Amino acid sequence: MSIETSTNTRTAVEEILRRIGEGDPERIAELYAEQSDWKLNWPEAEHGRTAMPWIRHRSTRADAAAHYRELAEHHVPEQVATEVERILIDSNDAVVIGEIRQTARSTGHAYRARFAMHLTFEDGLVTRHHIYEDSLAVAQAFDTEEQ
Repeated sequence: MSIETSTNTRTAVEEILRRIGEGDPERIAELYAEQSDWKLNWPEAEHGRTAMPWIRHRSTRADAAAHYRELAEHHVPEQVATEVERILIDSNDAVVIGEIRQTARSTGHAYRARFAMHLTFEDGLVTRHHIYEDSLAVAQAFDTEEQ
């Protein structure tokens, strides 16, 4: 592993996290390759549920922008926070570990969910975006029968 590659990966991770924090889906999507491997660790039967349409696999830059738009549409923007606890770098790969705190717009229910995000970069663009998160906390926040 070269130090230069790791430095470039860290720079790319910091930039994508900065843009995610700013919340502009189009600017975030600029950092994704035209084709990427985007997976979520949710059960397949839960992908694309009406209350959580952003939860599904994706494969294009346009899909990345749609993900961030849908995510924003279903949460209260003034009640969103992310704590990044650690960024691990290995060559072109990075793992971001932390916790998200959001409020479901449809139910008003606040939640916290631990996450790990595995990103792979090629030429400064994301080619792999895998998310592992506390799907139960998210699902319960959007479950109208739980309220």
